[in-house]
Amino acid sequence: MRYFIELSYNGKNYHGWQIQPDVISVQEKLNIAISTITQVNIQVVGAGRTDTGVHASQMFAHFDVDKVLKGDLVFKLNSILPNDITVYKVFLVDSEKHVRFDAISRSYEYKIWMGRNPFLLDFTWQIHSQKPDIQLMNEAAKLLLEYTDFQTFSKVKTDVYTFNCDVTEAYWESKGNELIFHISANRFLRNMVRAIVGTLLDVGLGKITVDGFREIIESKNRGNAGLSVPAKGLFLTQIKY
Repeated sequence: MRYFIELSYNGKNYHGWQIQPDVISVQEKLNIAISTITQVNIQVVGAGRTDTGVHASQMFAHFDVDKVLKGDLVFKLNSILPNDITVYKVFLVDSEKHVRFDAISRSYEYKIWMGRNPFLLDFTWQIHSQKPDIQLMNEAAKLLLEYTDFQTFSKVKTDVYTFNCDVTEAYWESKGNELIFHISANRFLRNMVRAIVGTLLDVGLGKITVDGFREIIESKNRGNAGLSVPAKGLFLTQIKY
């Protein structure tokens, strides 16, 4: 029997989603909690991978077990999991359903705070330069919808089979001191959103033009793109099936 789990987590204390030797990951914590409840060695599968320090306000995972699980699984899991990981739903699905391969889109937000705010240190990148030009950044962000090959914004050493992604939404909004970048696609490359944000900021600060941003995309060269902004401002916000 296959169960889906809907959860969220604060990524500050974790080396990303994926289990790795000698470091703490979200997947490892979830494996331990579910294995404790089921008394079976469980290895959960995630809908995607978030990097070290990246947060998820919505994430899905699944696991298989050969029996129907009784009781309030949400309560049981949250009683075992650390406070920075929270489960919202656990539900039975068809055994063919897959959290990763059946997902049709994923959405991220990147949050920037203009100035200082001690209460948002772990969840925004706080910058103290002039406020970037949102209109220019949105003009450049629209170009992302015209392309499918995003090798320019991918981590250089990665084992992906293709750099193609179908970006369906990309825009900035301003809320007082906060700037939020929204992006949705069928899939994302490693470091892709953080590299896009860094390059768009270069547009907003006048370091490159909108046409220059297009040239950077078409170059397929990570060295031409902007900096990879800090992980703490990045949130996986939605996964659609």
